[in-house]
Amino acid sequence: MATDDVMRRIFTESQTIAVVGASPSPHRAGHYIPAYLQEHGYRIIPVNPNHDEVLGEKCYDSLEDIPEPVDCVEVFRRPEYTPDVARQAVTIGARSLWLQLGIVNDEAKRVAEEAGLMFVQDECMGPQHRRLVA
Repeated sequence: MATDDVMRRIFTESQTIAVVGASPSPHRAGHYIPAYLQEHGYRIIPVNPNHDEVLGEKCYDSLEDIPEPVDCVEVFRRPEYTPDVARQAVTIGARSLWLQLGIVNDEAKRVAEEAGLMFVQDECMGPQHRRLVA
């Protein structure tokens, strides 16, 4: 489990957050959590091959398609997809990988931590941001 210090560092050291599994549906966590972070000054880059735009931002098919640096990768995908996302996060030079509440994968954790990324799993960025930073 990630410590409060690790989560706080991710929030304070990140400006750009790529959101894998971003959703245009307001009732989905893949929409309202990134919207909350966007309202708090973070640059949100949605990643979802099924949509052209989410939260007023161009949506990319994969992390590797994003043409700018990414600090943190936030993931709203089932656990079995997260090792590939972790490898892509390493490839693009992200500094942290955050698997949302209910998402746990030991291989994704190993990939991220072996590459030196800060890693969080099974936590929601919204409530943790409110508790630690806001």
